[in-house]
Amino acid sequence: MFLEPLTPTEAGALPGELLTELTALYASNHAFHALSGDFPDPEDIRPEQVATALADELADPDTEVLLARSAGRLVGIAITLGAHPDPADDDPWIGLLMIDATQQQQGHGRQLASLVEDRFRAAGRTAVRLAVLDNNPRGLAFWTALGYDVVDHRPDRQLGRPCTVLRKQLRRIRHSARVAVLDPTGSVFLFRYDDAETGTFWALPGGGLEGDETSREGALRELREETGWTDLEPGPLLSTREVDLTFAGTPTHQHERIYVTHGPHREPTGTHLSAAHTQDGILAWRWWTREELRATKETVWPAELARLLDELDGQDPQA
Repeated sequence: MFLEPLTPTEAGALPGELLTELTALYASNHAFHALSGDFPDPEDIRPEQVATALADELADPDTEVLLARSAGRLVGIAITLGAHPDPADDDPWIGLLMIDATQQQQGHGRQLASLVEDRFRAAGRTAVRLAVLDNNPRGLAFWTALGYDVVDHRPDRQLGRPCTVLRKQLRRIRHSARVAVLDPTGSVFLFRYDDAETGTFWALPGGGLEGDETSREGALRELREETGWTDLEPGPLLSTREVDLTFAGTPTHQHERIYVTHGPHREPTGTHLSAAHTQDGILAWRWWTREELRATKETVWPAELARLLDELDGQDPQA
C-alpha cells in the first residue's frame, strides 16, 4: 500500500476517473454514512457531493487528504488535521479513515492507520487523536485494538454528535540487530547492561542500526565494537521480535533481528573496549549454559533465549 496526497487544486476539479473511484469508495460505506449523517441520502451518494466534501476539507491548510492504493486500486482514504481548532490541543488528528467496503477484512485499515501514524512520526509529532461517534461501536473496537486510549467524551464541533475521543502516543521506530555467539559446548555469550530506564539486564551483543545499514551489517559492526572479535560473521536468523521500550527518554517501538554464529570460548579483547562499554552501559560479560539461562532469576533479553537456542539445535526445550 502507498499513499498519495490529494492537492487542493485536484479537489476543486477532480479528474473524472478519480472522482468515480472516490464516489464508489464513499458509496460502499453507506452504513457508516447512515450513522454519521454526512450525506443527505447514504444510499445515493453522488460524485458532486464527494467532490464538494473533499474541497471543503482541503479549504483548511492544515488538512491533508491521503488516498491509499494497493495493487493499483484505490482501497482507502484518510483525512488528517495537523492542528486542531482548540489551541489547547497540541496533537494532530485523524478526521476520517475509510476503507472500501468491498476490500475490508484484508488488513487495509490497520495498514492505512500505520502509514498515517508514520507520517506524523516523521514530522516529529509524538501523539495523534481522533473521535469516534458513540453510535459506532465497531469503529471504537477497531481503534482501541490499535492501541488508542479513550481520553474524553464530548460532542463534535461541527454537528454536535456525541463522540468518544481517543489518543495514541506515537513511539519512535528503532531498528536493531544482535548476535547470539555460541561456543563449542553450546554456551552463549551475554553482556550485562546497566540502563537508567530499565535497570540491569543480560543481553546479546548488538544495538541500533546506523544510517542505511542492513540488519546483518549492523549486527556485525556492533559485535566487533563490543567484543573486538573480527573473525566472526552473523549466521542464520535466530528470531525477530518487536518490543515497546523507552530509549534515551523517548517511547520507542523496536524492531530487532537476532542472528546466530559459532566461535571459540574466549573473552572480549581490544584497547577500545573500555570506552565502548562505558558508552553502552556494559558492566560485565560471561558465557551462559542453557541450564543456567533456564534457572536464572536475573533478567535476560530475550526472555525466551534458551528455548530459541534449543529449537535451533533441534532439541526439546522441555527435555
